[in-house]
Amino acid sequence: MNFSYWEQNSWFTDVDFVIVGSGITGLNCALQLQKDYPGATILILEKGLLPEGASTKNAGFACFGSLSEILEDLKTLPDKEVIDLIQKRVDGLKLLRKNLGDEAIGFKNHGGYEVFLEKDKMLQEKCLAEMSKINQMLQQVFEEDCFCLKENKFGFQNTTEKLIFSPFESQIDTGKMMSQLLRKVYKKGIRILNNIAVQNMEDCGDKVLVKTSNFEVKCRKLFIATNGFASKFGITSVKPARAQVLVTKPIENLQIKGTFHLDRGFYYFRNINNRILLGGGRNLDEKGEETTQFGQTDLIQQKLEELLKTTILPNHKIEIDQRWSGIMGIGEHKKPEIGQLSVNVFYGVKLGGMGIAIGSLVGKELAKISG
Repeated sequence: MNFSYWEQNSWFTDVDFVIVGSGITGLNCALQLQKDYPGATILILEKGLLPEGASTKNAGFACFGSLSEILEDLKTLPDKEVIDLIQKRVDGLKLLRKNLGDEAIGFKNHGGYEVFLEKDKMLQEKCLAEMSKINQMLQQVFEEDCFCLKENKFGFQNTTEKLIFSPFESQIDTGKMMSQLLRKVYKKGIRILNNIAVQNMEDCGDKVLVKTSNFEVKCRKLFIATNGFASKFGITSVKPARAQVLVTKPIENLQIKGTFHLDRGFYYFRNINNRILLGGGRNLDEKGEETTQFGQTDLIQQKLEELLKTTILPNHKIEIDQRWSGIMGIGEHKKPEIGQLSVNVFYGVKLGGMGIAIGSLVGKELAKISG
């Protein structure tokens, strides 16, 4: 790369911290580092034009998990660790709102609903049988019942008559959130370079040599915040999981408001600007969706459209406006992984599909772990 004297001195000399990934975790890590080390030079490297992964491609659920998802978490984690994980999600949402403000991120508290197809009545019965226990278990987090029954007032078809409701779930505008985060980062003098893919890194003890597709840079400490792409850096416990999403064109007299979970969270939908945003279906082809390649498949897109037409909006004319995908980071359980690869290389990844909720906190903890 042909850099001038000024460019070399301004951007690539005496760099204290390099962060890989400019999503919600990476940006919050940068803000915390700047707070802890006010005079430090911080450089963020992002391989995409916009943050790749899930930070700008998710559904904008400000949530902590549906009842069936929490019951799934209890299969892989002890009760205390599940409570701690939900507390982290709640604390992460509070931190996000405190840092950016509700209006700036389009925060709306319409509550969250778990919808059950008629064929999933047994799953609903199991959830209802455990609801009191889970409410009791989460009293220390919410100080009141987290889940209750509500009538199905939305006109959904092929579903049970009752929905499981949580008043604590909300929704945000992901685009506004990321724009606000970026403005805050730039205001603090933190630098971001886009379209820069990190190819290799070498911890030399007193510094880390970071090799990219365009240049090399030395720094004191390196932070990996790439979530679904973590395995590229040797964090093999994290697997990528592609999430396919679509959004309809505006729908007249749309009465649906809230965040909705279906089939243990494998499907999810919400209202946004008189439209329905719907995503999921990874369970139809889990191995095929274990990829870092963006794109859509006929199998999943057809299932999403079928759900729209037969279940969510059976009496509406529906047109699809956009389709896209994002890459999440998952593992054997949903606890995020915050750790150390070498003396000067740290990572905060595996948000488990809960990036909006937990990403701010993981970024803060990632910055703190370096000591």
